[in-house]
Amino acid sequence: MRRRPFDLRRTARQRWISGVRMWLVVGGLGVLLLLLLVMLSREKLPRSVLPLIRQKFHNTSLIEGLNITDEMLSPHSLTRQIVDQISLAKAVVIIAKDSNNLQFAAELSAQIRKCQALLSNSATMATPLTAEEWETAIHDMALFLYQAQQLHYDSATMIMKMRDQFQSLNEKMKSEAEKNTKYGQIAAEELPKGLYCLGIRLTMEWFGNPNLQRDSLEQKHSLEKLRDNSLYHYCIFSDNILATSVVVNSASMNSKNPDKIVFHLVTDEMNYAPMKAWFSMNNFRGATIEVQKVEDFSWLNASYVPVLKQLQNSETQNFYFSGTGDNRTPIKFRNPKYLSMLNHLRFYIPEVYPALQKVVFLDDDVVVQKDLSKLFTIDLNGNVMGAVETCMETFHRFHKYLNFSHPLIRAHFDPDACGWAFGMNVLDLGEWRKKNVTGIYHYWQERNADHTLWKLGTLPPGLLAFYGLVEKLDAKWHVLGLGYTNVDPLLIKNGAALHYNGNMKPWLKIGMEKYKGLWDKYVDYSHPLLQQCFVHG
Repeated sequence: MRRRPFDLRRTARQRWISGVRMWLVVGGLGVLLLLLLVMLSREKLPRSVLPLIRQKFHNTSLIEGLNITDEMLSPHSLTRQIVDQISLAKAVVIIAKDSNNLQFAAELSAQIRKCQALLSNSATMATPLTAEEWETAIHDMALFLYQAQQLHYDSATMIMKMRDQFQSLNEKMKSEAEKNTKYGQIAAEELPKGLYCLGIRLTMEWFGNPNLQRDSLEQKHSLEKLRDNSLYHYCIFSDNILATSVVVNSASMNSKNPDKIVFHLVTDEMNYAPMKAWFSMNNFRGATIEVQKVEDFSWLNASYVPVLKQLQNSETQNFYFSGTGDNRTPIKFRNPKYLSMLNHLRFYIPEVYPALQKVVFLDDDVVVQKDLSKLFTIDLNGNVMGAVETCMETFHRFHKYLNFSHPLIRAHFDPDACGWAFGMNVLDLGEWRKKNVTGIYHYWQERNADHTLWKLGTLPPGLLAFYGLVEKLDAKWHVLGLGYTNVDPLLIKNGAALHYNGNMKPWLKIGMEKYKGLWDKYVDYSHPLLQQCFVHG
């Protein structure tokens, strides 16, 4: 088959179409070149000069009647243009001062005031300025802004400087936040003078008043009550006399049957005498109160308790007491209180009270607002503990407390499992003994000797020891956060136990003022000893 020969000749129509296309291309290039020339010429002139030429005709409308508000809102008015210039100039003044160009900043500030005076006079007198005045003001400001551009005080430079300033402020903010955490922790750990004074005076009272010791011995007749499982038993482990008193006082005052309440208090050797004195010389609506010291529990020794064994390690001692540990570890995790046996005694409650079957554990930073007797009738469905969960979306889930990069943690626990809170917990000690919760706690404490599973505190090992053994309680039983955040007033009103967890305890100066009243109402500041030690307005 023959191929058709190539036709070198084109029809007239084809030649016309090609010509049109060529002119379109040439015309487009010409327009682009013209636009480029215009843009380049505008870059070389002060930005406010060209709009001045375009807007001269608007000045005639100002002569007929002046409405300054309409003028400022109009995108084409001279008033709007000078207002925009003033706004830009104010930003340039800040940059000039930051660049230490104080002379330029002063001259530009003077021009800003001059322009503001023109606008103020125009608005006050309700008369327009002359075209010469407007043109002079806009032109002079345009020259300043052009000079600012030449000094690289333009928007790009402003953005760069603002970014640098933001980074600098962000670093300062982080530094201040670290200082705030450090000083807040120090303030939280400090013993207020009033509490120190109270401890001293109570100790003197205990050893100087034989009647107090005799009254304490006479209370031995209530020994049977300490083991009576038909009563309501509460345990509190603390070295803070006044805080413990508030827990006992608030719980007994809001109880329907205070004579059926038994408080089991455990403190340390230093606070044992003043604690005994305080609860011997005050009545709490007939509630039974037992005070013990942790040093009397001889079975709590390094051969049995992993925390005590770890405390004998020199590296552990350096980490918590000499300040030579890893500086990357937050200061709150380096607090020696986390190694206190009063803090870890909650994991040995069945051994501290072998005759009891059910108790409610209370922290010393709790205020009781409702009768808690119904807690003892709640069915825990075979679980060991009843507690209020603290999930709140992703916050307070297991991955917030435990190191899930560790294979041992990753293999045994769900990172999204819901956390819960210590502070107000119902404990079935019978189920505890059956399930050997203390043994589970020991297992995990021993494997965390190098602090790779979690940092410190009693909640992380509690989450592990009671995993799968916690019955969820209604949130109204335990309202948290009064020691560090804002809490819904309705939750506070309906809450049975209010928990001041966090650094801002109500007995400290750094405590949150709006929540202190809920705690203070259970402190009798008219008591002679408290009057001597506390100044209360």
